[in-house]
Amino acid sequence: MSIILADQDKITLRTAAYGAVSLMAAADATGKPHRAATDGSIALGSATGLVGHVLAEWPKGVNLSGKTVAELADLVLPALTAAMSLLKKQAPAEADNLRSTVIVAIEAAARTHQSRPSPTLADMIRKITAALDAA
Repeated sequence: MSIILADQDKITLRTAAYGAVSLMAAADATGKPHRAATDGSIALGSATGLVGHVLAEWPKGVNLSGKTVAELADLVLPALTAAMSLLKKQAPAEADNLRSTVIVAIEAAARTHQSRPSPTLADMIRKITAALDAA
């Protein structure tokens, strides 16, 4: 069975995935935010399946323009939950794929320090994971 996602559904998936990486970079503002964003984005670019195809498309319509971490979180965390809910209904295997893809991306973003994530990054990882699991 072929899964067809509406354009808005694709935007939600991209907002969720790229937004999670953006949140990690924002939480690492005093460390290496550009490296976190790069490493997280590379991990997203390695996604496979339907999720990989959606993330590989040009992210037209994605809004990650929060001026503060709180504003960005207000956009991204609900998108993570919505994307998981959408995929759980339409393609449960792809929901697992999205979850693991985002987890790999945020772990890659957190590894920029080659040690344990800072408390700020660890807290952001918990918030992102909670949003993924809320669906």
